[in-house]
Amino acid sequence: MFSKILIANRGEIAVRVIRACRGLGIPSVAIYSEADRDALHVRYADEAVCCGPARATESYLNAERIVELAREVGADAIHPGYGFLSENAGFAEVVQAAGITFIGPSPEVIRAMGLKIASRERMIEAGVPVVPGGDRIEDIATARQVAGERGDPVLVTASAGGAGRGRRRVDAEDELESALARAASEAEAAFGDGAIYLEKLLAGPRHIEIQVLADRDGHTIHLGERECSIQRRHQKLVEEAPAYGMTPELRSAMGEAAVRAARAVGYEGAGTCEFLMDASGAFYFLEMNTRIQVEHPVTEAVTGVDLVDWQIRIAAGEPLALAQEDIALEGHAIEVRIYAEYPDKGFVPSPGPIVAWSAPSGTGVRLDSGFDGGQVVTPHYDPMIAKLIVSGGDRDEALARLEGALAEFTIAGLRTGLPFLRRICANPRFRKGAYDTGFIEQEMAAPPPLEPELVDQIFALIARRAVPEGSATLRITLPKQEPVVAEVVDDEEGICVQLDGRKVELDVGDLGGPIVNVLCDGAPQTWTLVERKPGVVDVGLRDRVIRVKVQAEAS
Repeated sequence: MFSKILIANRGEIAVRVIRACRGLGIPSVAIYSEADRDALHVRYADEAVCCGPARATESYLNAERIVELAREVGADAIHPGYGFLSENAGFAEVVQAAGITFIGPSPEVIRAMGLKIASRERMIEAGVPVVPGGDRIEDIATARQVAGERGDPVLVTASAGGAGRGRRRVDAEDELESALARAASEAEAAFGDGAIYLEKLLAGPRHIEIQVLADRDGHTIHLGERECSIQRRHQKLVEEAPAYGMTPELRSAMGEAAVRAARAVGYEGAGTCEFLMDASGAFYFLEMNTRIQVEHPVTEAVTGVDLVDWQIRIAAGEPLALAQEDIALEGHAIEVRIYAEYPDKGFVPSPGPIVAWSAPSGTGVRLDSGFDGGQVVTPHYDPMIAKLIVSGGDRDEALARLEGALAEFTIAGLRTGLPFLRRICANPRFRKGAYDTGFIEQEMAAPPPLEPELVDQIFALIARRAVPEGSATLRITLPKQEPVVAEVVDDEEGICVQLDGRKVELDVGDLGGPIVNVLCDGAPQTWTLVERKPGVVDVGLRDRVIRVKVQAEAS
């Protein structure tokens, strides 16, 4: 076993690897940029060393510097996590050349599966089904010919990289040229490789992943599937295991295909084969992720297998002590990713300080995070704050726990996707499990304008924060609205706000924290309340944050 592991990453995955090291009795070393000096993973590790300035290219993407640090601290292995250099064959080569173990597959495997055109060819040879298409596109004439053969719509896809970058849907021929140019430019900027190809766009597909484990002797197993169809901007937001409607026969067929794919390239460690599946149950290889996945906890929850632990053991040369017949899926697990972002503004990042943090807990609730209260989400890196994972005996129980955990979770001081996730959880189609990759576009349109009664509730909440006791007259201003005068009465029985003839009542017992329950005209609502400074209150309302100014009037 290793004497010391350096973790070449940050955030929640660094914390996750540190915990796995701790379980194995292996000292861990965290690296951090100047922007992450006070980060959670720095505090949790046995040692921590600075890898450079805030800019990722000068810190977490600086392969030579990371290897140099590993040598300095005496680490004999490096865990790359996910993202950054985790699927960089050049980095794996530098690590190996330094006599240090790279916890992951070989550089040759990373390179083979990192280029989608080449990996498609390997999969065809291995008998793994692929989406029709895949020829490299060199010019617009060839693209028009291929698109014509495939029929509309088609998908323009970058050969290199992942995370949805370099992908464009094309519904008509006049969209093709611009889609090609944009996809190639994006891929070149992100991955240094502008190669692109066209493939048939499946109608209403589901995104299904199969987790695999393989040791260096070629012993390979799969650990069932994950449903990853709820995505925004081609990036996953919600994942489940097992997938709804998955029959044992289909699970076995997809699992066997994933095992063939892994064996075809001599895979070693933990990896994931991603497939698209149509309504008939036909499935097609999409790509292979040669690293641990963000969503690995849902597989751990239903199999009881610690994937990061096995990553480390396999890299250390241990044989995989699990047979395919040992793997059984029990219960149901759901993971949601919580980002600092504006869902109603195209999911653009929303960096800033976390001024309040109240995490959920309880039976079947797991939180993987690289943050807590008082820290800052910087604009330099991916804005994911945490992953909330719930599990239960079946999907209904897992959904109930998810709903409760999302209601309990409070992150204040910056905008997050929590309200958006609560809306997903309440959506009837999601609760039925009848969704595909078009779910967010089809079901999660921006919320409508605020109804007058909701505005009244805002006033009531603000009044309670602005006037903790007694009575007062307040002048309240919402953005782009005229000031409104409200009469506020606070007594032992509760709080009452008179506003334009409407009556809003609040139960004093419900007002102990940032999550506030309101009764307006008999309709219960839950809001998030954050006071940034005297006279200014932020109210979390659906998927929006409304900043309101409150001023007491002279009586």
